[in-house]
Amino acid sequence: MSIVLKNVSKIYHNGEIKTEALRKVNLSIEDGEFIVILGPSGSGKSTLLNVISGLDNVSSGTIKYNDKVISNYSVEELTKFRRKNLGFIFQQYNLLTNLNVEDNVKMGADISDNPLDVNEILTKVGLSGMKKKYIYQLSGGEQQRVSIARSIVKNPKILFCDEPTGSLDEMTARQILSILEELNDEYKTTMVVITHNPNIALMGDRVIKMNSGNIEEIIINKKKKQATEINWS
Repeated sequence: MSIVLKNVSKIYHNGEIKTEALRKVNLSIEDGEFIVILGPSGSGKSTLLNVISGLDNVSSGTIKYNDKVISNYSVEELTKFRRKNLGFIFQQYNLLTNLNVEDNVKMGADISDNPLDVNEILTKVGLSGMKKKYIYQLSGGEQQRVSIARSIVKNPKILFCDEPTGSLDEMTARQILSILEELNDEYKTTMVVITHNPNIALMGDRVIKMNSGNIEEIIINKKKKQATEINWS
């Protein structure tokens, strides 16, 4: 499922103050790519993720998924589109503490038309022995793995990751990035990862560098690095 953005702008209004978060952005993302959107705070990278994923509306321009112009969709149509096609991983895990690991992951499977096997995915993210544990019994890294499992079990065409390692220590962050890398390789899931860490950018097929609402540069990594190879400091 390819994505094409054409002249996409996003303007926020606060009284008389106008903030241009995105300025006529043009971008295409192909099936199975591992894309890293890189930039400092306020560069527009999170806004870009939000409009690409239909979590926010554009002010002008168009966003197409194959032949579907989702920038024209209603709120209900966008909700249905996200549920059917997209997965999300955020810095906040958004897990239900009254459910155990297995049931949290099953929530992702239950809203999918073509889910993957829950036990297979739990094994894939290293949680097969923790299925009956509750969220409060898990470390931060383990909770992020549950979040990843819940998203990927939907079998999404595209997985959006907003600073997925932002609150994790180096060792755990590498483990999480390795899981995303493996899922991209094995399931050909398109990955769109937002980060301010330039070292993580070395894992991407392409790096979209953002600043002041513009795409400053697109870098093609001819030889990607694996999560185990990147520097962290």
